[in-house]
Parts: sequence; C-alpha cells; structure tokens
Amino acid sequence: MKPQQQVDAWLARLAGERQASPHTVDGYRRDLGKLTAWMEAQGIAGFDALESNRLRQFVAAQHRAGLAPKSLQRLLSSCRSLFRQLSREGALAHDPLAGVRGPKVHRKLPVVLDVDEAATLVESGGDGALAPRDRAMLELFYSSGLRLSELVGLRWSDLDLDGGEVRVLGKGRKTRIVPVGRYAVAALRALGETTGMAAESAVFRGRGGGAINPRTVQLRLRKLALAGGFAKHVHPHLLRHTFASHMLESSGDLRAVQELLGHADIATTQIYTHLDFQHLAKVYDTAHPRAKKK
Repeated sequence: MKPQQQVDAWLARLAGERQASPHTVDGYRRDLGKLTAWMEAQGIAGFDALESNRLRQFVAAQHRAGLAPKSLQRLLSSCRSLFRQLSREGALAHDPLAGVRGPKVHRKLPVVLDVDEAATLVESGGDGALAPRDRAMLELFYSSGLRLSELVGLRWSDLDLDGGEVRVLGKGRKTRIVPVGRYAVAALRALGETTGMAAESAVFRGRGGGAINPRTVQLRLRKLALAGGFAKHVHPHLLRHTFASHMLESSGDLRAVQELLGHADIATTQIYTHLDFQHLAKVYDTAHPRAKKK
C-alpha cells in the first residue's frame, strides 16, 4: 500500500473500531497529510524508507514554514501514533522517529477567574426564557469542570441529581463519574421543570429541541460575560480551568483533580500546580513581614 492509503486505512479504523471523535480524526488527517506530501516531494516511496535523519529534515522544513512548536509536537505525536500502529501490523520494522525530538514548548498558564468572579458569573444566568438553561450550564461547567463536548452531549439519564453525580463521556470514549455541587443540582432541577426530564432527551437543548450546538454555548457565555462587565474573554474552557485551579488550591490533591478532569496523563494536570503556586506567592507577598512591598 502507498503511504496515503495506509494513513486512510488507519484513520478509518480510528473512526470505526476505536470511535475516535471527528475532531481527533481530522487533526490526525491534517498532520499526516503534511508528512505524506513531504514524502512525495522528496521521492520517498514508503514509511519503511524513512529514517531518523529524514524525519529531522521534515521537522526542520515544517518549522521553517512557520509551524509553531506546539503544532510541531502535535505533528510528531500523530506520526508516532501511526508508526506504532504500522509496527503492530508488521508493516514497519523500525521506528523512524527514534531519537527525533521537537522544539521545546513553553506552555502559557491558562487564564482563570478568582472565586468572587466565578460566583458572579455563574449567578448571572440572564433573563427571559433562556435563563434557566444558561444558569444551569454555567453552574455545571464550574461545579464539575466539564469539557464543552461533554456538556452538550448530556442526557437526563446521565444525571443523578439525588446523588449529586453526572456520568460524562470524555476523550477516547472514556466514561467517568463526576460530582455535581448543590447549586448546580438546584439549577438543573429548575431547568428540568421547564423542559421536562425525559431520560434520553438532551439536558441542554437548542431551538429544534435537540442537543444545543457547541458554538451556541460559546456565544451565550460570551454574551453573559459582556453583560456582566467581565474584561476577561469568558469561554467554556475558562470555567474548566477555573474549576481545576480552585479545586487544587483548596485540596492540594493533584491526583483527585486529574480524575475529576478526566486527564489520561497527570502531566496535563500539573499546569495547575503553577497556578496554585502563583496564588501562594501572592499570599506570601501580602502576609509575610519580610516580603511586603513598600
């Protein structure tokens, strides 16, 4: 098989057998399309002809073309996943990426709301017919740290309001159970009184009665934040960041926060330890006699 055919076969398997999300599959397709196009331009007939030095040339070419370090790391991760699968199938006898490293990525700390800002935002559910829905969305985002895709995919059968829990389907089709705080439970009950709680119906609905569109959620949050006078760009993932930061700040339990967020790798969660340190540093500067600034 030609390289592009091998890529297409692997992507089809990801979408079918592994039920990867369309977003994930499209990301792999874009990344691996760069590799196969470069191989064709270089006259490299197959993946088995790739060596580490050639992959370094590929990475350098992408970097010169303006690809950012974070995008290069994702590109290498996509290639690594494909090569691992080809190796399992016996179609690749060596690792072309052995010893190849992308540029170091300097991760920016996520912006978060402080406790007062978060409370003000989630309590500003707006007015009118959409108020119960908007208030419930805000409360649930902040209460449970859900991803946008997890929230819009919720059915009433996923919620146990008496037990204060929600079952969500996260990345990689992995299911996890997350606590729901009492304010979010109250907001969801109020929403259910206006929409009904049929087990398989969407919790958050759009105009047609089906699950709300993710873009609609983003726009509603932005509108509510602007109406409330927030200077920060408010979006669903900001509330997830805020949830994680506040949980870690209060508990200090990194593993628990990892489980609540549904992170496969604790390294992804560790960015919030830097946010927590920033908070501690501010407390120190304010409270310690030898640290107070004049």
